[in-house]
Amino acid sequence: MDEECCEIVVTDADAERLTALTRTLVEERLVACGQHVAPIRSVFRWDGAVQEEMEARVALHTRRSLVDAVVARVVELHGYDVPCVLALPVVAGNPAYLRWIAAETREP
Repeated sequence: MDEECCEIVVTDADAERLTALTRTLVEERLVACGQHVAPIRSVFRWDGAVQEEMEARVALHTRRSLVDAVVARVVELHGYDVPCVLALPVVAGNPAYLRWIAAETREP
């Protein structure tokens, strides 16, 4: 397949906001789909102190060439000052599924 795929992880304390964000990204054809997991427990340092929060997590499937556009859109729509947005490479997978991701996302 010519177009490499990736998974983008995004977290948010508001699961409904994360679902709405995912729907927007799918509607805009920036991602083919998003698979939500909730709740997750996040432990992190913020403002000089260790924090702990319950959050939701989504795994977004898209083309690697769309990562910059997805990151920009998440930063624009997300409620956090510094949202977690991580792009992870997909090294292999079901060829039919990878073709589906490419077909359901727009050209970069």
